[in-house]
Amino acid sequence: MDPVIVVGAGPVGLSLSLALAGQGVPSVVLDEGPGKEEPRPARTVVLHADTAAMAHRLGCRTLRDEGAYFAAWRTMRRSRPAQRITFDDGPAPLHLPQHALTRGLRDAAAAHPLVQLVTDSRLDSVEQDDHGVTAHTRGAETTWWRGGYLVGCDGARSTVRKLIGIRFPGRTAVERHAVAALRTELPWPGEALLHRSPPSGPEEVTSRPLPDGVWRLDWLLPARGELVTPDTLVTLIRDTLATWCGGTTPPYDLLDTGVHTLHHRLARRWRDGRAFLAGDAAHLLGALGTQGVEEGLRDAENLAWKLSLAWHQGASEALLDSYEGERRTAVAARLRAADQAMPALRATGGLRTYLPGSSRSAESLLTDGHLGRGPLGAAPAYAPPVAVREVPTATEPGGPVANVPVTAPDGATVPLRDLLGQGRLLVVLVAPGTGVWDRRHWLGAGLMPRLAAAVSALPVRTDLLVADGYPGAPAHTVLLIRPDGHLAATFAGVRPAELYEAADAVRAGAPATRVPAPSAATTPTVVID
Repeated sequence: MDPVIVVGAGPVGLSLSLALAGQGVPSVVLDEGPGKEEPRPARTVVLHADTAAMAHRLGCRTLRDEGAYFAAWRTMRRSRPAQRITFDDGPAPLHLPQHALTRGLRDAAAAHPLVQLVTDSRLDSVEQDDHGVTAHTRGAETTWWRGGYLVGCDGARSTVRKLIGIRFPGRTAVERHAVAALRTELPWPGEALLHRSPPSGPEEVTSRPLPDGVWRLDWLLPARGELVTPDTLVTLIRDTLATWCGGTTPPYDLLDTGVHTLHHRLARRWRDGRAFLAGDAAHLLGALGTQGVEEGLRDAENLAWKLSLAWHQGASEALLDSYEGERRTAVAARLRAADQAMPALRATGGLRTYLPGSSRSAESLLTDGHLGRGPLGAAPAYAPPVAVREVPTATEPGGPVANVPVTAPDGATVPLRDLLGQGRLLVVLVAPGTGVWDRRHWLGAGLMPRLAAAVSALPVRTDLLVADGYPGAPAHTVLLIRPDGHLAATFAGVRPAELYEAADAVRAGAPATRVPAPSAATTPTVVID
């Protein structure tokens, strides 16, 4: 089959191409620009556990060198501390410049043989037929490209979206922020801060750490107000630093500034035949601490394994449609939560006026958005294709799995998320004590032979793993996990027929050579290497 055409070489397009390559699918990435990122320290990205793990898997090497994990999260109201959150029970958010993320992904893509990066290529037409997509670009050369599928990751003014005639309704200028990146010393090294109603200046200020003593500061501005002049910005910086540093402005080096206007928009459709939308081409969000780039990375992870299945063995229309069904629903819920909270958070009325029954403070709701929690920030859960939950666990069906250590087929013990993104289902047996046993002993003991036989008969490539434990799951629980790390089903022990049915539902009955569902009494021979 022809490669997948990816239009746009930002974080989302590059992530999609690398995710496809990791599953053996070639792609052509059409980059309208010259293939270099303009350094903008004031334009940054916050990645939470799932998206940071994804970027790491894709080979982005700038995460460690140019990103900073929050040491803690502070909130202040007026002149008083309100809350301090540490991350002892889970991974801290990772903060890095967007150009560093893009450069790291581009370097990984340039080194991968299945990714072809084409710079100075401006898309101007798209044609589809029953077997693929033809795209025409202008630039250094005028070229026709042929692909099995095409994905528009080309930003808010997406050419792909316009060419396939998809509307992009929503709200303009939902929020407006003055932004600055500067190097200075603050009283809380490495800790992010949300300051509501400071003694002077805008209603809300945030600061987030970057490496080498650099901070990004954001000031909430009126949605429609006067232009922010350089003098105005310098006054904001000095007043804010003085407020935080005992009344005296400490020395600082100003590295970058900007005014960032946030819009909320959602494309009517995310698929048109063999053409798809992802990232800012499909949605714009970012108010109340939510992260648009992060949602774009989740788009890429969700779509990649479905296109991979289609490319390798054919996928049903229902599976390809599920990309829009799952991701558009998740982003719409995020936008809806922000719209519901906005009147309370950006006006003088109390939360109960706008959110009946809510007892949470404005600072708590905003913290959710910034830290990837609650309706404003938590990683999405997708409705499972089959209602199989024989064993309740701490993860609801459809939710992202916990990153527990698992033993892989080669005998190595690794974090579960390290094994995602390979286009395979994962079956995990919870077997306490296996961590201290030699692999050759437990492979032939207990439930393993029957489970291995059941896994070998599944209609989708599947890896069998073992975990010492999983939150909320008793011994002998079997977890079925999608290639993007979302829990599909749980079983009490080995249930070959039910496991087959659930795996078939995950792929939405994709066209392939059907293997008869094994009965409980069937135990074919299998070798796990």
